[in-house]
Amino acid sequence: MANLEITTSVITINYNGLKDTCELIESLPLEDKSIEVIVVDNASKEDEASIIASRYPQVKVIRSEQNLGFAGGNNLGIKAAQGKNLFFINNDVILKPQTSDIRHLISRLETDDKIGAVCPKIRFAWGDKPIQFAGYTTLSRYTMRNSSIGFGETDKGQYNIAHPTPYAHGAAMMVKREAIEKAGLMPECYFLYYEELDWSMMFTRAGYDIWYEPACTIYHKESQSTGQYSPLKTYYLTRNRLLFVKRNIQGLRRYITSTYLLLVVAPRDICKYILHRQFNLASATTKGIFNFHLSTFNFQLKK
Repeated sequence: MANLEITTSVITINYNGLKDTCELIESLPLEDKSIEVIVVDNASKEDEASIIASRYPQVKVIRSEQNLGFAGGNNLGIKAAQGKNLFFINNDVILKPQTSDIRHLISRLETDDKIGAVCPKIRFAWGDKPIQFAGYTTLSRYTMRNSSIGFGETDKGQYNIAHPTPYAHGAAMMVKREAIEKAGLMPECYFLYYEELDWSMMFTRAGYDIWYEPACTIYHKESQSTGQYSPLKTYYLTRNRLLFVKRNIQGLRRYITSTYLLLVVAPRDICKYILHRQFNLASATTKGIFNFHLSTFNFQLKK
C-alpha cells in the first residue's frame, strides 16, 4: 500500500559493497521527506546491514540471510516500499546535485498513463564520463543482439531528447507501482543479468511503455562486484541468454535463435577463451549451457 507522504522509494542492493553503497546514500537527497531509501543487504559476508543502519538511521535496511540475486533482492525491497514510484538503482552509482534530479523521472512517468518505467541518461563515472546508456536499440530478430545508444561517446548533448526505449537499464530505472502490480515482480529465475530485459518484456506485454529521460543523468562505476570478464559473469550471461529466449520467444524463431546461440556463439566464445588461455571462462561458458539444459530437464520432470 503506497504511503501518501512518500512518492518515491529508492531501492538498492548491497553485496559486500559497503563503500559504494555509502557513497550512493550520501549522494541521495535524504532530506526530502517524499523519498524513502531502502537498502537490501544480500547476505554480505560481514554484517554490513548493521553498519549502514547505524550510519544512516533515516535509511530502511533489510538484511537477507541468503543471497537472493539481483531480482530477489529487489523484490524484497518492493515488498517493503511505500512509494507509488520505485527507483531501482545500482549501489555503484552516484547522483550529482546539478544533473541527477530524479523529479525529472517522476515528471516523465506522470506525462502518460501508458508509461510504466523510465531510465535516466547513464554516464560512466571515470575519465571524461562517457555515455553508457541513452536508450536501447531493439533486439535483433534471431541473433538477440542489440546495443546501448551512445555507448562510449563523449556527451555533447547529442542525446538530450527524451524518447521511448524497448528495454530499461538495470543500473537505474524508475517504475510505477501500478505497473509492477499489473506485470508482476522482477523474475528471480535469472539470479544475475537479463532480469531487467525480461522485466521490460513483461511491462510491454502488460501494455506499458518504457522511456529514456536525459534531463536526469546518473554516473555509474560499472561492474565492480563481478568483474568485467569474470567466470561468474560469463556463466550467467551464457545461461541467461538461453533462458531469456526460452521465456520470451515462441515457435520456429525460438528454435532458430537457440540453435544459433548453441552452435555458433558458444563454440566461438569457447575457442576464443582457449586461444587466450582463459580456461576459466571457457569452463564457465560450458557450465552455463549445461546448467540451462539441466534446469529445463528438471522442470519437465516435475511437470
